[in-house]
Amino acid sequence: MPRNLAVCIAVGAFLVAIAGAEDPYRFFNWNVTYGDIYPLGVRQQGILINGQFPGPDIHSVTNDNLIINVFNSLPEPFLISWNGVQQRRNSYQDGVYGTTCPIPPGKNYTYILQVKDQIGSFYYFPSLSFHKAAGGFGGIRILSRPRIPVPFDEPAGDFTVLIGDWYKANHTTLRRVLDNGHRIPFPAGILINGRGPNGASFTVEQGKTYRLRISNVGLQNSLNFRIQNHKMKLVEVEGTHTVQQTYSSLDVHLGQSYSVLFTADQPGQDYYIVVSSRFTTPILTTTGVLHYSNSAGPVSGPIPGGPTIQVDWSLNQARSIRTNLTASGPRPNPQGSYHYGMITTSKTIIIQSSSGQVGGKQRYGLNSVSFKPADTPLKLADYFNIGGVFRVGSISDRPTGGGLYQDTSVMGADYRAFVEIVFENPSDIVLSYHIDGYQFFVVGMDGGQWTEASRNGYNLRDGVARSTIQVPRNKSFYYTMYFVSPRACPTLMLYFL
Repeated sequence: MPRNLAVCIAVGAFLVAIAGAEDPYRFFNWNVTYGDIYPLGVRQQGILINGQFPGPDIHSVTNDNLIINVFNSLPEPFLISWNGVQQRRNSYQDGVYGTTCPIPPGKNYTYILQVKDQIGSFYYFPSLSFHKAAGGFGGIRILSRPRIPVPFDEPAGDFTVLIGDWYKANHTTLRRVLDNGHRIPFPAGILINGRGPNGASFTVEQGKTYRLRISNVGLQNSLNFRIQNHKMKLVEVEGTHTVQQTYSSLDVHLGQSYSVLFTADQPGQDYYIVVSSRFTTPILTTTGVLHYSNSAGPVSGPIPGGPTIQVDWSLNQARSIRTNLTASGPRPNPQGSYHYGMITTSKTIIIQSSSGQVGGKQRYGLNSVSFKPADTPLKLADYFNIGGVFRVGSISDRPTGGGLYQDTSVMGADYRAFVEIVFENPSDIVLSYHIDGYQFFVVGMDGGQWTEASRNGYNLRDGVARSTIQVPRNKSFYYTMYFVSPRACPTLMLYFL
């Protein structure tokens, strides 16, 4: 989904978090350029960071200050979003158009982020003009501080695995498809770390355990991830340690990140790593290679199959992902000490997706409003009280049933309110929603129309805290989250990924 489908929720206070001078600093200098790439065997114009596709990983530790100087050598504005990284130090660094100005061509901008009280697996990506369809994305890992225990032994290796659907068409061509009133076509393939079938390889030693940080960086499709003859133990989701359950395959929906452990406990040879599309006809599949260092031969046998269109299977797996209440988080106190289920919600918001043509262009919206960017970032307009940029209440907190139209949509919420948000998806594709820079508790997901009685089935004890959720296609499914209106910024962005 295009990133200009934002809904902005304004809250009425602003505080600045001051980073402690004693926390370490990590410095990065990036140059963003166009370059030739061949992910599916044909030459394409890709977006490179320091000549790399995908871009370089960011490795950090809880509370590190990240100073990332980005020089834009593209002939058009460029903007990076830090997917799932909470902007505790400077909320103007989020990297979406409603909060941050794009970097003009030939100019640079220095992002100053602090991964305050945060751990886990995330990624970054460009958030304007369909640039994501050309590259510019990479992994982010935030390790725990040495004195904070982690609920599993240190693995022998730690790999970033970026999976996503891919198109042979240039990102400018895809943009024109939408502007001409059409939907994005079916993808040409799936990539693993920027490579097509058997292009990505991971080397392991027999008998050792490894960690994979898997992120779906694609444009529109949910994907299933599996390893031939190997089981995976889920240990972390977007910064939350989870109850350690074992899976033979894992659905990773658009924009989501998961950490799994697996042990190289099979005979020494090569095995398929498989990624396939979910809920699509036809099903797209790509492969990578898990290479044992003592391998006696290449991959062999049929590629292991996975789930196809089963929505219930995917929902049941999503329900099984729970917070590990006995594990420490980024701080010494247990993660489970925050009893979100004992807090009374003060507001219920119901958000329903919609799509259609506006002015002859294909657009997507929430509660009938397709977001129209303002010339001034909304956070700046709110903080400096600049009039005429947006109107609070320009989007309803309930579906209107009306036709799709464009507006700089801003919904009001009270400072530090505990909000219940229900998502409905009447479209024919799975949608992913992301709250930029913040996390929420997933408390409910089920079939049927949501009513107040649906709260009786909420998980109010160990629901996972995350930043991105999937909402199955068809209005008969709902997804509910609890969310605290942020204390560190006047606006936040909720958008389709």
